[in-house]
Amino acid sequence: MEEGLRVIRPELAPPLDGGFSPAVLTDHAFRREVASSGKYVPLVFAFEREDGSVSRYDTAVFPDDHPRARENLQYAERIFKFLLWQRGGWRAYVGGPRSICQYISECYSLGGEREFDYRFVEKVYNRPLEIVCCTADDVPATGEVDSSLGRNLDGCRIGFDLGASDIKVAALIDGEAVFSEEIVWEPSLQVDPDYHYEMITSALRKAAAKLPQVDAIGGSAAGVYVDNKVRVASLFRSVPQERYDEVRNVFLRIRGEMNAPLVIVNDGEVAALAGSMSLGVSGVLGIALGSSEAAGYVNTEGNITGWLNELAFAPIDYSRVAPTDEWSGDQGCGASYLSQQGVFRLAERAGIDLPEGVTNAERLKYAQSVLATGDEEVTKIWQSIGIYVGYAIAHYADFYDLKHVLLLGRVTSGEGGALILREAERVLVSEFSELASNIRIHLPDEKSRRVGQAVAAASLPVIN
Repeated sequence: MEEGLRVIRPELAPPLDGGFSPAVLTDHAFRREVASSGKYVPLVFAFEREDGSVSRYDTAVFPDDHPRARENLQYAERIFKFLLWQRGGWRAYVGGPRSICQYISECYSLGGEREFDYRFVEKVYNRPLEIVCCTADDVPATGEVDSSLGRNLDGCRIGFDLGASDIKVAALIDGEAVFSEEIVWEPSLQVDPDYHYEMITSALRKAAAKLPQVDAIGGSAAGVYVDNKVRVASLFRSVPQERYDEVRNVFLRIRGEMNAPLVIVNDGEVAALAGSMSLGVSGVLGIALGSSEAAGYVNTEGNITGWLNELAFAPIDYSRVAPTDEWSGDQGCGASYLSQQGVFRLAERAGIDLPEGVTNAERLKYAQSVLATGDEEVTKIWQSIGIYVGYAIAHYADFYDLKHVLLLGRVTSGEGGALILREAERVLVSEFSELASNIRIHLPDEKSRRVGQAVAAASLPVIN
């Protein structure tokens, strides 16, 4: 982040990351200063998606002639970035000072600082990101569209969850799991799409062998999926463009060969669905701390929205020395903190030598085995992640109507899950007392944490 916007340090610093500067604290401080100045103007963002739905976000900034107007640019760009990855959309309205819209337009363009984001949007929506500069009064009103998801448990079903380190698969009969397994793989390194196809079908056949018949198959995976076709997914990032059609239609091929209804959706949505189903509640943000960060949201009506919820790319740290995401090239994004990437980064700071020449899943297991011995330095890794989670939840609460947060994923397995939960709750009590009273953080039991998404995914299809 450039010089200008004053970043705020937390009361509870992660033991292995003294430079951590939570986005939520800096945003709140900036808004208070804008309000107390007595001289402010509205800034409104709106994001339009394929189905015509519109998500709107209102805030305020200093006027262009104010001595602190330069701070507007950094504040506005970070909020815009968060909303782009949370809400999604191919057309973005920026209503307010024209200097802000010009700055964002330059950043989010070919050759701009956020070219990755620009190109990602183009892949998701099959059209370039369009930024509309206008007044706050000309920004469209909110017009959201939501829909029900899953919760079908009848019949013999297979559910699978494709992570970057393992495939989780489960077989269910009338909602009861009769089989589950985790299969190690490394999809992001593979250039041959046949590898992905064979690994997925092999997992499905293992589950099918435990059922009298297969009535439906439901799956979750990181990325964006439309009508069971792959739009963008990190699992296939090494596949060359000339073979990408094989990737794009791989789940349609599997559906035909398995001769059963198949539905695949973003893994974050299934994380939220898993929480909503297991807890019997709504207003749930599911966060899966796995090979990356996956997130999904079930709104207070119990439905999902058309939002992207790709919080792995959404900034949560405004430190000028924040780690750089290897894919997007941006600093302070969620994937660097709420995932196994965060574990590996902090392990290096703790002086922990993780094994080389093995899969990332095995490296994480090794760190967790050392944690189980009570090693103080390794304990600091999970304490730091818990503090990240606490400040991230407070930040997410500025953008979601939250009642519950469900923590899932391999990083929460074993003793680490309890450490993360304890530190996250401590952050909310210490710095965000109102949120601490209104938001409950949940950590499912060990089995649900590891295969809960696969079970929830099995509920996606309707059996005709």
